[in-house]
Amino acid sequence: MSSVKSEGSASEKSIPQVPRFSIGYMNSLVDPHEDFYMFAAGSWIRSNPVPKDKSRWGAFGELQEWNLHNLHSILEECARDSRANQSTLEQMIGDFYRSAMDEKKIEERGFNPVSELLHLVENATPGASLARCAARLHSTGVSALFRSYSRADKKNSSIYAFYIDQGGLSLPDREYYLSASFKQLREDYRTHLSKMFGLMGEADETSTKSADWVLSLETELARAARPRAELRDQERNYNKVKWEELEDRFPRLHLTSYLEAREVPKTDYVIVGQPEFMEALDRLLQNELFDKWRIYLRWHILLASAPFLHEKVKQEHFEFFNRRLLGQSEDEPRWKRAVQVIDGSLGEALGQLYVDKYFPPDARRKASVLVNDICSVFRDRLAAIPWMNEETRRHALEKFSRFRVKIGHPEKYRDYSSVKIDPEDFLGNVWRAAEFEAHRQAIRVGQSVDRDEWNMTPPTVNAYFSPTNNEIVFPAGILQPPFFDASMDDAVNYGGIGTVIGHEITHGYDDQGRRFDAEGNLRDWWTAEDAKKFQERAKDVVEVYSAEEPLPGFHVNGELTLGENIADLGGVSLAFEALQRRLAADPSKRKVIDGFTPEQRFFIAYAQLWRSNIKEGELVRRITTDPHAPAPCRATIPASNHPEFHSAFPQQDMRNSRNVAKKRIGVW
Repeated sequence: MSSVKSEGSASEKSIPQVPRFSIGYMNSLVDPHEDFYMFAAGSWIRSNPVPKDKSRWGAFGELQEWNLHNLHSILEECARDSRANQSTLEQMIGDFYRSAMDEKKIEERGFNPVSELLHLVENATPGASLARCAARLHSTGVSALFRSYSRADKKNSSIYAFYIDQGGLSLPDREYYLSASFKQLREDYRTHLSKMFGLMGEADETSTKSADWVLSLETELARAARPRAELRDQERNYNKVKWEELEDRFPRLHLTSYLEAREVPKTDYVIVGQPEFMEALDRLLQNELFDKWRIYLRWHILLASAPFLHEKVKQEHFEFFNRRLLGQSEDEPRWKRAVQVIDGSLGEALGQLYVDKYFPPDARRKASVLVNDICSVFRDRLAAIPWMNEETRRHALEKFSRFRVKIGHPEKYRDYSSVKIDPEDFLGNVWRAAEFEAHRQAIRVGQSVDRDEWNMTPPTVNAYFSPTNNEIVFPAGILQPPFFDASMDDAVNYGGIGTVIGHEITHGYDDQGRRFDAEGNLRDWWTAEDAKKFQERAKDVVEVYSAEEPLPGFHVNGELTLGENIADLGGVSLAFEALQRRLAADPSKRKVIDGFTPEQRFFIAYAQLWRSNIKEGELVRRITTDPHAPAPCRATIPASNHPEFHSAFPQQDMRNSRNVAKKRIGVW
């Protein structure tokens, strides 16, 4: 076995601090009515510039660093221990980590790890051969031409269906190809493409032509793609196409050959998210252009594999996609990248070890208390909300009665024992793990949905609502400070994880979540009158957020961010009321701490969740692609919009306050 270059054990590295709530993060010189974000977190923002190996830095990043440190200690231990003393799971994890850290072996192998896929592309021909080639690429994680996956059927949530969606772009969004704002970046991308083809051995003239063709084809795909805000429309993205009609509808794509190569069982239908994109792609796959499509596919193999290849390729990839695009100055240490790759590849295996070591059983019980409190508030709201009629209310309450909650980790972890992990084949390990997941998803099509499945790994610092499962999910990774801290008062925890819980609950009833019924099916259960009332309230939310301009010329897309904005507004409102109920039940908890009332600490804790600094390129990318509003908007608008905010932070003359809501917004 080749020697593994060590970057030091976890104990030898500087251990990150647990990121807790602190009044020391505040800037009390700022008027909370003028800029609540800077009032709540200004000192932290001033003292914590973006690290050189990041494009954004904030509370989420701090907790992710803490989790990376803990996961790293697990990986180091698995890689260090003798196999005789290890379980199969620990051996797999340790071997994967060894392969990721073995820079000498990665350098020695050069482009050899991608030779099989490159050969496959060079020998592909128009028609079924291309379809089978695309199937193999997709199974290894190469995102060329379009996207495909299996999920619960949105109109029959008890079974898995196969979905095909638009895709095939390398830049973050169609706007990067079409908008004048990104003209220079497109030229830089062209240069990057040429350099990457050059590293693969192409002469300068050839690599320039290859770059031109890739950019040209991707631009055509971008023109055919729906804008990101339109991709939020669940109904419009649900288009059944019968299996027997796929060949007639998209003759050059040969999708039945593709599905067979992906091992998808023959079913009555496939769900095509954006048929007009697939029709445009089909038209572009003309025989006379096929050599150009081969170049495009070669590029996407290189794009997907570059972070796992030898230093020159990896560094050139970083120079464009991280430094130029996002503003990141330096690459992360190899061990951090290795941790993230393994979490993404064998997430429930690594997550099982993480939970055993860092997530005590009592953590679930404590988190459940807050979940139950906030669910109680929302249930009462549904029962009494004045603008909803009784027919809609009955369905809304029925849906909420079927809500499921998952906390911490799966009850049964995924079995990865069939995945071959080679301690000397880093990219091969990544691809084999991807193939395992692609196969797992493909063969389940038509089968009953496993409602115990998780869509995030246990260490993930995030949470989600699943509309088809009608459930909210909180991985162990987020149930830590600054979101949840047992050493803190209720106000801080309700302002932290409480608002996250309320956020995810509200997603079940945001502009898209409300379209799903109690069974998790996409079905219109609203009366026309109530749907109109909802849309009127949602329009106000769109207008308020769309007025925000984080960078000159870049406004928040209120349509794209609508669902997350509704959830933020609902999360703060629900958690605040839950806190009030908790304080009423135990008046001894209503006390001033560090000079602040519980209500003040609630709003400050909430705003501090969004403390962050960000590089301009990354901010532009997020404004363009992210369904979440930028951090200052998330911190300020839901807090200042709350009717009790100005009581918590009284001010004599509020006529000129930028945080005074001109119109109360929100739905729930």
